[in-house]
Amino acid sequence: MMKTGACSHEAEQWGCQEVDFCGTARRYCVIICIYTLLFLRHARSRNYVSESEMCKLESIPLDFGDYHPLKPITVTESKTKKMNRKGSTSSTSSSSSSSMLDPLSSVLDGTDPLSLFAAAADPVTTAATMDSTRKKRDKDDSSAVGSDFEPWSSKRGDILARYTTTEKLSIVSGSFSRKATTTGSAVSEKVRTRLEELDDLEEGSQKELLNLTQQDYMNRIEELNQSLKDAWSSDQKVKALKIVIQCSKLLSDTTVIQFYPSKFVLITDILDTFGKLVYERILSMCMDSRVSLPDNFSPESVNDTAKETCLNWFFKIASIRELIPRFYVEAAILKCNKFLSKMGISECLPRLTSMIRGIGDPLVAVYARAYLCRVGMEVAPQLKESLNENFFDFLLTFKQIHGDTVQNQLVVQCVEIPLYLTLYSPAIDWILQCIAYRAPEVLLTEMMERCKNLGNNALLLNSIMSAFRAEFIAARSMDFIGMIKECDESGFPKHLLFRSLGLNLALADPPESDRLQILNEAWKVITKLKNPQDYINCAEVWVEYTCRHFTKREVNTVLADVIKHMTPDRAFEDAYPQLQSIIQKVITYIYDFSLLFSVEKFLPFLDMFQKESVRVEVCKCIMESFIKHQQESTKDPVILNALLHICKTMHDSVNALTLEDEKRMLAALINGFIKMVSFGRDFEQQLSFYVEARSMFCNLEPVLVQLIHSVNQLAMETRKVMKGNHSRKTAAFVRACVAFCFITIPSLSGIFTRLNLYLHSGQVALANQCLSQADAFFKAAVSLVPEVPKMINVDGKMRPSDTFLLEFLCNFFSTLLVVPDHPEQGVLFLVRGLLNVIQDYTWEDNSDDKVRIYTNVLHLLSAMTQEAYIYHVDKVDSNDTLYGGDSKFLTEINKLCETVIAQILDHLKTLGKEETLKRQSQLALHFFNTILAHGDLRNNKLNQLSVNLWNLAQKHGFADTSTMVTTLEYIKKRSKQPEMSHFTDLALRLPLQSRT
Repeated sequence: MMKTGACSHEAEQWGCQEVDFCGTARRYCVIICIYTLLFLRHARSRNYVSESEMCKLESIPLDFGDYHPLKPITVTESKTKKMNRKGSTSSTSSSSSSSMLDPLSSVLDGTDPLSLFAAAADPVTTAATMDSTRKKRDKDDSSAVGSDFEPWSSKRGDILARYTTTEKLSIVSGSFSRKATTTGSAVSEKVRTRLEELDDLEEGSQKELLNLTQQDYMNRIEELNQSLKDAWSSDQKVKALKIVIQCSKLLSDTTVIQFYPSKFVLITDILDTFGKLVYERILSMCMDSRVSLPDNFSPESVNDTAKETCLNWFFKIASIRELIPRFYVEAAILKCNKFLSKMGISECLPRLTSMIRGIGDPLVAVYARAYLCRVGMEVAPQLKESLNENFFDFLLTFKQIHGDTVQNQLVVQCVEIPLYLTLYSPAIDWILQCIAYRAPEVLLTEMMERCKNLGNNALLLNSIMSAFRAEFIAARSMDFIGMIKECDESGFPKHLLFRSLGLNLALADPPESDRLQILNEAWKVITKLKNPQDYINCAEVWVEYTCRHFTKREVNTVLADVIKHMTPDRAFEDAYPQLQSIIQKVITYIYDFSLLFSVEKFLPFLDMFQKESVRVEVCKCIMESFIKHQQESTKDPVILNALLHICKTMHDSVNALTLEDEKRMLAALINGFIKMVSFGRDFEQQLSFYVEARSMFCNLEPVLVQLIHSVNQLAMETRKVMKGNHSRKTAAFVRACVAFCFITIPSLSGIFTRLNLYLHSGQVALANQCLSQADAFFKAAVSLVPEVPKMINVDGKMRPSDTFLLEFLCNFFSTLLVVPDHPEQGVLFLVRGLLNVIQDYTWEDNSDDKVRIYTNVLHLLSAMTQEAYIYHVDKVDSNDTLYGGDSKFLTEINKLCETVIAQILDHLKTLGKEETLKRQSQLALHFFNTILAHGDLRNNKLNQLSVNLWNLAQKHGFADTSTMVTTLEYIKKRSKQPEMSHFTDLALRLPLQSRT
C-alpha cells in the first residue's frame, strides 16, 4: 500500500498565496497538504441527468427549399467593359464560369456520376450523353476482334509445355558476315551484292549444328531472335532478312516430329518480331512534321518513299526460291500491304492460301494455315471468307494424314498414330477458333456435315466442339453423341471427345428432355476406361454436369464410381488436382450442407485425400463454402460432426513451422463455423459444444479467444431470458460459463488478450450477480499487470506497451466504480491493489503515463464521492448503496486521494529541469482540467491551486496558446450558467501570457 501524506498546520497560511512549483521543498509540501485537504472535501456535486441534458446538441429545423447537395452549382457570368490600355493590345474580360475551372471536371470531361445526375433534368445534355454512349457501344460492336477472343499468346505457353522431346535436334546456322563494298559503286552493283548475300544461304555458307538438346535448341533460337534485333538496330537489313529466311526453313524439317508444334511457336515468334520491325520502319517514313499516320490511314496519305521501301521488301521476299520461307516471310509482313492499296491484304490472303497447297507434308501445311489465320485475324479480321477457304482446303487434303508417305515417316520415327494426331490439335483448334469467332449457328451445321463426309473424324470433331459457342454445341448434344459413337477409336480416343462435349455442357444447358440420356451415354464410355488418368480427366468434367442438372442420388452414384476407379493401387495419389476440382464443383452446386453431408459417398470421397497439404486445402475449400453460403445458424448433428472433423483436420495440420498468416486463416475459418452453431434455448448443449471445441482446437489461440467471447455471450443471453432474475438452475449454469472462461484465459499467450478477457469476463460475471467470481477475474487482472513487458509484438513489429497498458487501466478503473467492496477485504480493496501495482511497475523514464493514470484515478475517486453513481449494474448494489455516503467511507477515499495527489505533484517537481519543462506544462494543464471538471471551485483555496497550475502550465512558454484560449472561453461560458458565477472570478485570475 502507498504511504499517505500528513496534513501540515501551515496549510492555512499558505493556501491563499501564489505558490511556485519550482520553488523550495517547504512550499512544495504545503501545496500537497492544501490540495489533499480540499479536492475531495470540495469535490463538485454532480447531477448527471441535468448535465447530460445540458450537453446535448441543440436541434434546429432545417428548411432545404431548393437546396440539394447533388444539385449543380449555378454560376453567373459577369463581363466587364473592354478597356484598351496604352502599350497593350489585349482586352480584358472576367467570367466567373471560366476563371475557376474545376480540375476534376476537366479530367472527367463532365462524365462523373454527380454531373450525370445533375444533368438528368436537362434533355439536351441527356440526349448528348446517350448519343455518345451509343456511338461508343456501336464502335465496340463493330470491332471484329474483342476481348472475348482468346489470343495466341495465351496458348503459347501450353504448347511449349506439352510438346517436348528428349531426342537430339539439329539446326542450320548461317555465317552472317557483312561483305565490304567499295565507295562510289553503282546502285545496280549494290542490289546485285545484296542478292548474292541472300544466295549465300543456298551456296554452302551455312553449317549444321547437330545433337542439340531441346533446351540447347531453344537457346539457339533465342540467340537468332536477338541477332535479328541487333542486326536491325545496326541497320543491317539484309542480315536480318537472312536470319528470318533461315529460321523459316526450319519449319520444313519434321525429323523430330513430336517437337514440331513447339518449334512452330519458337520460329513464329521471330517472324512476328520481323514483321513488326518492318511495319514500324515503313510507318516511321510516313511521319510528316513528327506526326505519324492515324490507325485508319489510307494508302493515299502514304508518301512515295515509304511506298517504294515497302515494295522493295516485297520484291526481296519474292526472290526467295523456296516455298516455305517465301510464304512465311511474306505472311509476316502482310500488314505492310496497307501502305500500298486498300485491297492489298484482301488480294494477298487468297494467294497465300493457294501457296500452301504446294506444301506436301500435311503437318507442315496445317501449321502454315494456322499462321496465316493468326496473321489474318490480326490485320484483317473482317475477311472471314479467306479464313474459311483456308480451312476448307485443309479438309480437302485431310486424307493425306493416312497416306503412305506419312505412315512411312511415322514408322521411321517410331511414333504411333494417336500421338501423331495430337500434333494437329493446336493448329486445327486455332484455325477453327478464328472461323467460329462470332460466327452464325449455320456455320456449325455446315462443319458437322463436312465432318460426317470425312467419316466423323475424331480429331476434327474434337476441334469443332472446342471452337464453337457452347450454346450451339449443347443444343446439338445428341447429334454429337451420335457422331462420337460412329468415330474410329483407333486414332483419337472417344473419351477425349466426351470430355470436350462435357466442357461445353458445363457452360451451357442442353434440352431438358435429353439431359438424362446424355449423362447415361457419356458415363457408359467413361466408366469403362481402364487407365485411371484417362478416367479421372473425363469424370472431373462430367461431375459438374451431374451437379447442375440432377439430384443427390445421381451425384452419389458418380462419386461412388470415382472412388471405385481411383482407390485400386492408390491411383488417387496421382490425381489430386482432378479430385480437388471435383470437390470444388460439388460444393459449388450443392451448398445446402444438410443435403451435401447426406450424400453417402461424400465423406468417403474426402478420405482419398491422404496427402496432408492437399487434405487441408480441401478442408479449407469446404469451410469457405460453408461460411459463404450458410445463412442461418445450425444444430444439425450431421453437419456438426462432419464440420468438426474437417476443422479438426485443419487444426491438426498446425505445427512449429506453420506461418502466422496460415494460422490466422485457419482460425478465421474455424471461428466462422463456431459462430454458426446454435442450439437455440438449449444453453447447456451449447456450452457442451464450446467445451468440446476447446479440447479440439487448443493450438489456435484466436479460436480460444472466440470461444471465451461466445461463452460470455451465452451467459448474457441466459440473463436476458431470465430478465436478470436467475433461478437456482440458471445461476449454476452462469457460474459454469464463468468457470469456463476463468480456466481458459490463462492458456493464452498474448498478455493484453488475457488482460482484456479478464476484464470482459469479470464484467459479465458482475452482470450476472456472480460477485465472488467477478472479484476473482479482477484480482487475476491486477496480478497480471506487473508481467506486462516494455515491448510487445504488434503485426510483426515490436511496439512500446505503455499506450496499450494506459488504455486497459482506464477501462479497468471505469469498471471498478460499480464493483462493490468485498465485506472481508476492506474499503476499495481492488482500487488499492491496482494502485500498488501501478506504483511498483517500472515505467519508462521519459513517460508520463503513470501520472496520467493517477489523474484518471482522481476522476474515479471523485465519482465515488457522489450520492448516486453515474452508472450501475442492474441488480448489483454498488458502493453508493452499500455505504450511503458514510463519513468513514469518504475518509478512506480522502486518504487514497492524498496519496495519489502526492505522487502527481512529486512527478511535477521532477520535471523542473530545462529539458522536461514542456512535459511539466502539459501535465500541469491536464491537472488543471481535472480540478476544473471535478472540483468545487467556490472554495478559495482550491480556486487558488487551480490558478497556480494554470500559471505553471504557461510559465516557461511551452503551453499551447490555442488550447489555453479554448479552455478560458469554456470557463467564461460556464460562468453564465446558473450557480456558476464563481467561474467569472476565476476567469479574471487566469491570465494568458505571451511567449515573448
